[in-house]
This record gives sequence, C-alpha cells and structure tokens, in this order.
Amino acid sequence: MRLLLFLAFLVVPVLEIWVLIQVGSVIGGPLTVALLLADSLLGAWIVRREGRRAWRAVQNAVQTGRMPDRELADGGLVLVGGTLLLAPGFVTDALGFLCLLPFTRPMMRRLGAWFFQRRVKRMAAESPYAAMFPPQGFPPSADGFPGAETPRSGRVVHGEVIREDRDS
Repeated sequence: MRLLLFLAFLVVPVLEIWVLIQVGSVIGGPLTVALLLADSLLGAWIVRREGRRAWRAVQNAVQTGRMPDRELADGGLVLVGGTLLLAPGFVTDALGFLCLLPFTRPMMRRLGAWFFQRRVKRMAAESPYAAMFPPQGFPPSADGFPGAETPRSGRVVHGEVIREDRDS
C-alpha cells in the first residue's frame, strides 16, 4: 500500500503536467487556463449541489430510522470528488467528476466498496488476532454467543424450558 501511494504521488503530478502540456499545445495556453478555471467553477457548483443533496439524504434516512450506509458513502464520494477538483489538472478533475456526478457515483461506490472489502479481509488475515476471532464464529449462534457455533448437522430436539422458582 505504501508503494502504491508513493507511486501515486509521483506519477499523478507528472501525468497532470504532461496532459496540461498536451492540451496547451493543441488549444493554446490562455484557453487551457480558461478551461481549467471553468472546470473549477463547474466543479464547485456541482460539489455544493451534490453535497446538499447527500446531506438531505442522510437526514432523511436517519429520520426514517434506517442506517444511512449508501448516503454516507455518497457523502464521502462528494468529499473525495471535491478534494480532487481542488488539485489543478485535468486528470484529477476527471476523477473528481466521476465521484461527483449522480450517474457515475454508483459505479465509484461499488469500486470503493470492492477496494475496502479486499483491504479489510487482507488486514484481518494478517492480524495477530485472526486466530482468536475466526470468521466462522459470525453471525452469532442460536444462543447469542459469537464464539459458540451451532452444530452443522445432527438431530434437533424441540423442547420447552420450564423455570422453577427457588422460593416456592
């Protein structure tokens, strides 16, 4: 992961400069700067609109009593998209718009969920506590204890629990 971050911080600025030079050579310097400014203004407007929409969706989900998982992910993507739009350049702006636009955000949400799921599984497998908390202990068993597993096969005996009071 550290190598990936190092390469990202090394490669992305070089790629941004190269794309800026290529675009500038085709449409000219002043038009490139104007395009970057227009890109930033449009991005700021979309961030504001989608941020408000995500906040309203989170409030709606909480008021109806359900967990706002998708709404929180959308809010996080709006935050990431806005942050990417702050960096000057066309590559980061394109990635930012992918995170911001309502019709591309579900794709980015699935991509992020896939990435984080892989990352959590890898971290859980490498954890020194992995042997203490085996994955087959979850979901909790019938008696409610996560560590106690119910037998996978065998006879099931249906019965009734009768509690006797000790005072009587």
